[in-house]
Amino acid sequence: MERIDSDVDVYLVVDESEFEQARFRNQLSYVDYGVATYTGGYVDVKLVSPSYLEMAESRADDPTRASFVDARVAWTRGTDFVTQLSRIVEVPEAAWIEKTETFIAQLRLYAGYFAPQGDALADEYLLRWAAVHAVQAAGRALLADSRILFRGNKYLQSLVAGLPDAPIGFAQLCSRLLTEPSAQTAGALLKTMEAHRPWSISSTQTLSLFVEQNELSWLTGAVPGEYR
Repeated sequence: MERIDSDVDVYLVVDESEFEQARFRNQLSYVDYGVATYTGGYVDVKLVSPSYLEMAESRADDPTRASFVDARVAWTRGTDFVTQLSRIVEVPEAAWIEKTETFIAQLRLYAGYFAPQGDALADEYLLRWAAVHAVQAAGRALLADSRILFRGNKYLQSLVAGLPDAPIGFAQLCSRLLTEPSAQTAGALLKTMEAHRPWSISSTQTLSLFVEQNELSWLTGAVPGEYR
């Protein structure tokens, strides 16, 4: 939601050569305070190229797709960016199902295995790491199930809070798991999510999918679930 001190996000489409040069210089993104016309304002500029936009249609993660929702083409030399942007924000039904399965698998491992391991080993780091990832996975599973793009962790709680059919007590469970992480609370969150839907990924498929997308990402080239 826009505020009176919100920044202005701009995608600047440059040619492939300039994009690669900016990438080499670590200047693909920068902030310009000088052009803002209001107190506290600034322009957040990100450079993209034609090939970037083309690849984004099929490969972009949720936050990238979400960043183009309601985007306005301010100026162009004639390229039909409007049509291209509409393709970037469209997600095929099969992809939504895949996202949902990914995050249910993530939740089952973080809440059903890693959190109990953290408790059993008295490993505070492992327990808190599992708790944060379980909350993210549960929230993202609900968003994908509702066909809503994940805009980033900064917005996760507000996006989930706006869902009309989130499980009863979901927000409270997540809050408790984050502030007082335990295997018991992680298990309660998992139980609540399992009762919410008959998820399409079976328990026997869960471990394999998690391993493929996380532990074997170096081999398969797959992007780990939390970065999709």
